[in-house]
Amino acid sequence: MDSRCIHDVIVYLQDFQERVCSELARIDGTPPARCDSWQRPEGGGGRTHILTDGAVFEQAGVGFSHVYGERLPPSASTRRPELAGCSFQAAGVSIVIHPRNPYVPTTHCNARVFVADRPGQEPVWWFGGGYDLTPYYGFEEDAVHWHRVARKACEPFGAEWYPRFKQWCDDYFFLKHRGEPRGIGGIFFDDLIEPGFERCFAFLRSVGDSFLPAYLPIVERRRSTVFGERQRDFQLYRRGRYVEFNLVYDRGTLFGLQSGGRTESILMSLPPLVCWRYDWQPAPGTEEARLYDIFLKRRDWV
Repeated sequence: MDSRCIHDVIVYLQDFQERVCSELARIDGTPPARCDSWQRPEGGGGRTHILTDGAVFEQAGVGFSHVYGERLPPSASTRRPELAGCSFQAAGVSIVIHPRNPYVPTTHCNARVFVADRPGQEPVWWFGGGYDLTPYYGFEEDAVHWHRVARKACEPFGAEWYPRFKQWCDDYFFLKHRGEPRGIGGIFFDDLIEPGFERCFAFLRSVGDSFLPAYLPIVERRRSTVFGERQRDFQLYRRGRYVEFNLVYDRGTLFGLQSGGRTESILMSLPPLVCWRYDWQPAPGTEEARLYDIFLKRRDWV
């Protein structure tokens, strides 16, 4: 592997960011999102696009970063302790979309590459990423569509890739202290090094390129659904689970903070409005209870 390989990944990630931003602005019908460029004192920087208070998206953040430094942060070496303390570079795109309408689900997508340099040895690289869906009011056709697109993105790489990465997603996006998943999952992978750099990079592109076809049809289907104060109130309550996961468990958030990244860009994943209630439970037989009974369960959707 040489520097051109990482350069090609960075070019793809920057283009991916721009494509997602363009599509979100088109659907929302808003002016271009606010764009902040930032520099990291220890090395590198990034660009963060934020769409706020839109007609469809209450907040949508699409961030690109390419950072480097002398010591790999602990969150990036958990699974590879032998690399602790190595110099590194990391590049990625992170997307979190919080819709205004409670019938449109929140979503997250991530695509990233890491490189750790070992003195006198070949660099160690790996890829990570994926996407997951967090509905407030569940629809089976949306869940099936979401997972079918994810499965199709995995199919060229082997029949076992989708079930493997779906399971990984179910395991990762799980709030252990609540005993419940964050949503209906999707696909998630990390520390991907097999079957070689080019094939892993191709998989990263397949996952990234499938994100908009997975999410946008759901947005279009639900964006005009009539909702009231009850549905909005439930959306804000369930957003609390999203905050809990991102601040307690999310490795990307931890890496960003530990590596000295721009805090505003790292925490763009948090929703603009959220609420918590003490020991609240949905009434049996309601739409809200249906989310817990049917959609917040591990399930094969395709």
